[in-house]
Amino acid sequence: MSEDVAPVPVAALAESASDPLPATDPALAASVPDPALAVTTYGPGSDAAALLAIHGITANGRCWDTVAALLPARRILAPDLRGRARSSALPGPYGLRRHASDLAALLDADGGGPRTVLGHSMGAFVAVALAAARPDLVAELVLVDGGFPLPLPSGVRSAEDLDIAALLGPAAQRLAREFADEDAYLDFWRAHPAFARDWSPAVEAYARHDLDGAAPHLRSSTVAAAMVQDGGELYGPDWYVAALRGLRMPVAVLRTPRGLLDAEPLYAPGALEGLLDLVPQLQIVEVDDVNHYTILFADRGARRVAAAVDDRR
Repeated sequence: MSEDVAPVPVAALAESASDPLPATDPALAASVPDPALAVTTYGPGSDAAALLAIHGITANGRCWDTVAALLPARRILAPDLRGRARSSALPGPYGLRRHASDLAALLDADGGGPRTVLGHSMGAFVAVALAAARPDLVAELVLVDGGFPLPLPSGVRSAEDLDIAALLGPAAQRLAREFADEDAYLDFWRAHPAFARDWSPAVEAYARHDLDGAAPHLRSSTVAAAMVQDGGELYGPDWYVAALRGLRMPVAVLRTPRGLLDAEPLYAPGALEGLLDLVPQLQIVEVDDVNHYTILFADRGARRVAAAVDDRR
């Protein structure tokens, strides 16, 4: 993978991405039930097939700001998934296949045809579900620290016994809290161990996009039931393993050496190599000096993600 991708300032993002409350694009979301799936669009207007970028379990489409700034010539669609941010009013049920169905409708409304699909964390799992259900829409997959079944924690026998909120740490804890103002919410994120040395305007924009309600009763927009239902499908149900086995398009996965709390990684060294029998075409990319979040938000991580996308054109 090439690392020779010059940084582009966040100011180079399209206007729709710099607006802290990007509007839903009704033309792209026409096939999704009302209220429409919210989509942040980056890059120039173009007839070329847009790259689809899918966020993680309690995240939103603004997590792609830094990566998008490094791909200024690419049109990128970054939806807020059902139950998150500006799509939080979309009702359940949730689950990977429900999100894949939503995104298939989005891409069909965007003209259909195969394109690169980029997914981070749970978004990588949704990308796989989309590729399995609608391979006509997916030319290649770029999976960022996700997309392959997670190991169950010690002492846990099945996904049904998981405490998803405990596993996610502060990202889930915020769902049960109210915040007096936006500064209080930003302070919560500044204290997150993943951002101890990597706070940036991109992180701030991402956090603001997540807020719902009015002061002094601001809260995260992520629906807790969506987090729980989606999180339970990240440990390899049979249908998902079959989906991985059936992939025929090129697949790359970027692995981080540190995880959600800037400590243990989601995938231990060597774990992904054990999946080559399942996905023989898998390309594994090790990304140094980042954690599960900063692979997207820090320039040193985002450059590797952008390079992986460019290398697969």
